[in-house]
Amino acid sequence: MTSDNPPQTAWTTEDSAALYGVHQWGGGNFSMSPEGEVTVKVNFDGHSVEVPLPEMVKGAQQRGHALPLLLRIENLLDARITLLNESFRTAIREAGYRGRYQGIFPVKVNQQAQVIEEITQFGARYNHGLEAGSKAELLLALAKLPEDGLLICNGYKDREFIDLGLWAGKLGYRCFFVIETPHELPLILERSRSIGVQPLIGLRIKVSAKVGGLWTETSGDRSSFGLSTAQLVEVVDALRAEGMLDCLQLLHCHLGSQIPAIEDIHAGVKEASRFYADLRKEGVPLNYLDLGGGLAVDYIGNQSLHSHSRNYSLADYCNCIVTTIQATLAEEQLPEPDIITESGRATVAHTSVLLFNILDVMCFEPQQLPADCPADSHPLVLRQFQLYRSATDFELVSGYHEALQNRDQLRQLFRDGVVSLRQRSLAENLFLAIARQVQQRLDQLSACPSELKELRQNLADIYYGNFSVFQSLPDTWAIGQVFPVMPIQRLQENPQREGIIADLTCDCDGKLDRFILAGGERNSLPLHPLQAGEEYILGVFLMGAYQETLGDLHNLFGDAYQETLGDLHNLFGDTHVVSVRINENGSFDVLKELSGDSVGEVLSMVEYDPQALAAGFRDKAEKAVRDGRIDLAERQKILAEFNARLQSYTYFGG
Repeated sequence: MTSDNPPQTAWTTEDSAALYGVHQWGGGNFSMSPEGEVTVKVNFDGHSVEVPLPEMVKGAQQRGHALPLLLRIENLLDARITLLNESFRTAIREAGYRGRYQGIFPVKVNQQAQVIEEITQFGARYNHGLEAGSKAELLLALAKLPEDGLLICNGYKDREFIDLGLWAGKLGYRCFFVIETPHELPLILERSRSIGVQPLIGLRIKVSAKVGGLWTETSGDRSSFGLSTAQLVEVVDALRAEGMLDCLQLLHCHLGSQIPAIEDIHAGVKEASRFYADLRKEGVPLNYLDLGGGLAVDYIGNQSLHSHSRNYSLADYCNCIVTTIQATLAEEQLPEPDIITESGRATVAHTSVLLFNILDVMCFEPQQLPADCPADSHPLVLRQFQLYRSATDFELVSGYHEALQNRDQLRQLFRDGVVSLRQRSLAENLFLAIARQVQQRLDQLSACPSELKELRQNLADIYYGNFSVFQSLPDTWAIGQVFPVMPIQRLQENPQREGIIADLTCDCDGKLDRFILAGGERNSLPLHPLQAGEEYILGVFLMGAYQETLGDLHNLFGDAYQETLGDLHNLFGDTHVVSVRINENGSFDVLKELSGDSVGEVLSMVEYDPQALAAGFRDKAEKAVRDGRIDLAERQKILAEFNARLQSYTYFGG
């Protein structure tokens, strides 16, 4: 006799790859080993190598860097810059376009010194430039860019900012002042005459084409930055009247950020090209068309119109820009400009991974239930027991909702003093058992009834992670950004638990409860049960853009979130940072190590003097000795512990 049920096949790493969508969102940069570990994949001439992430974690830990840890893979940044520039070169060559491509990295996307150093290093062969939106960003850009580097200055500009940019021109930089409002022009012209340097000027226009995604307000008429059509004409006429029209060589527009639809990009580029063409016909000597940002990262990996995805490839993006400009200017028989894009997110997102360990798990499982319901039980408790006994057979929606209503009524009866604590405990245990049985039945169905879609999330375990959402992943709570999250080991095992992830902060927003799975989203993440004596490590991927500096020093303007810098929620500081370079033989070198903030360093950020704190605590300990509460040996142990903690990592077990 044969069974009607097909035999269960063993779980494989490919099952895990499909579940977590690694091959979709990983962009060829991440894969899995046969041993069930996430690997970083790097291509060299004629071959590729893969290095397991757990090996890199072990290397960092052996160097004294406990989890949580931010891992930067230098090869991936090099590859992204190469891919962006070569993709535009290919599109230009295939279209017969007569202008060049010039890439720009907006410093605000990731201002970390190591990142900027690597971008200028790897981008040197393409003359990849930088965009600065503040004096601090301008200073670091000038210090890192090579001679003849292209520098785009956006944002509001005061005299100090303008003077620095003008002097940069004398040093050989191509430093463009992009005018955002008409009021900037007089100051630029005045400082230009005073210093004796002809400025390079760009104008930022507002394109009316609106884009989809999370940042629609960066485009259209209500955008905070950029000139209206009337203001554009006013500035052009002012430059012509001053005899300085030849300084105006660049037209800038910001199409948007993380634009999911290629159709929106086409519409914005076409409109910007029309502005460019009409200005050229008026005799404005424009040579550059800067289209700003917009190139999206496919965080989900399903090439859709979802705000965290995109419906185009990098090649599609480059071809769209090149051919749209070409076609628009061909109608007017005008020369084709050099193309500038300011791709930040797409340049650095793939290069950083946040790695943290799980400290504990809260499971929503029923305790052991009695064989029979106690005789003195309340009738509603007895009914719960009956539902529990029949949960494998009752109608799913009505049976579950009856059990839920019984639980809620029993809680009210407990508040009213009608049922005892032990009866409430039994009733809630029964409800959990019923809910688990219902979910098991739902798992066998091809579609879940809409009334029960939240049951999986309501039963999900809470995995407590050794990290801070506010410090390391501020976009997840600020704008609902979703990053790929998954375990980095044990992927040859079937992840049979469902969980959400809570961080170390005492805040209900300090959690991850939206996850990317199989090209879509879910409110719980398949995970493995913890094993005694073994670290369970999760990775958050594609988080190299904005997350490191967004909360505290966006655009390097200082305090950005009241007085605690936003990211210092519960005074958790920066994590350790380790940068690696993967070699052709499959080994890796640790190039740079940055220790995370100590408790004392974080306290100093909120205006405490660690030495004064230690002195004040020493006085308290000395008073305790005088009062006879502790002896001198205990005093020394207590003070040593206090001082050691001032020097320790702000995270658990550091």
